[in-house]
Amino acid sequence: MATSERIFRYLGSTKNIVGSILALIGVGLVFAGVAGAFWPVVVAGLYGIGALLAPPDRTRVVLSHAEVETAELRADLDTLLAGLPGRFPDDVLRQAQELGGLLKEVLDRAEVLTTAPDQLHVVSQTIRDYLPTSLNAYANLPMSRRPAAHAELLGQLELLRAGLGRVADAVYQGDEQALKAQSRFLQDRFGGSELDL
Repeated sequence: MATSERIFRYLGSTKNIVGSILALIGVGLVFAGVAGAFWPVVVAGLYGIGALLAPPDRTRVVLSHAEVETAELRADLDTLLAGLPGRFPDDVLRQAQELGGLLKEVLDRAEVLTTAPDQLHVVSQTIRDYLPTSLNAYANLPMSRRPAAHAELLGQLELLRAGLGRVADAVYQGDEQALKAQSRFLQDRFGGSELDL
């Protein structure tokens, strides 16, 4: 932090304001004839007392709503995925974990995700409703009924993957556009021209 920035920050601080007010009171005492010949000591002392006794400025820690929301979603997803092994066939487990990986990638882009409420809703509902409902419905079936429901569960997981793929495309669309713009810039800047000799 630059020295000038520190000075300006202090000038606007609570400590400086309280100290200055007390110093002005000291100047008032000088004009009232109370301070006498020691008026500089009185003014400086009152400023110092005010600056020392004033509470420090509060530092506000601002957490992004996006980070809080996605942290909760990530915790819910981790809890869901941790409970899968041993309860489902390997292919279902593999698809659910791949779906979890896709969800984590999308959650890594918290700021972009929370600016699009529809996409955040799809991700939230997938983690908190759609995926658990599908998995729990399958897990609640008796073993004799599971082979018939197996293909149905895989189909549901594939539908969830397709929907989340569209969300991921929307989330990463800005990055892809920026990459294309950078490519065009570099081509224009360094690629040369057919007119070059």
